[in-house]
Formats: sequence, structure tokens, C-alpha cells
Amino acid sequence: MWHFEVAGVIGSIISIVFGILILIFPRILNYLVALYFILLGIAGLILSFT
Repeated sequence: MWHFEVAGVIGSIISIVFGILILIFPRILNYLVALYFILLGIAGLILSFT
């Protein structure tokens, strides 16, 4: 069950970092959202196969 806790912590940290970056550089929002979805998808696939 700890996989979900680790994924939640990592997701929260990524969200905070992306939020700060969007405040500083609002034009990179599309790239950050795309990167977040890609990383979230990869993490979901890894967690589902382990």
C-alpha cells in the first residue's frame, strides 16, 4: 500500500514545483501540463505492473 503514499507525495511535490514555475513563467503552462500528464501516466503504468 505504500506505493500509493509515495506516488501521492511525489505528485504533491511536482504540483508545488509546477505551480511556482507557472507563477514565474506563465507561458510554459502547456509544456508543464503535458510533462505532468506524461510522468503521471508512466508512474501509473509502473505502479500497476509492480
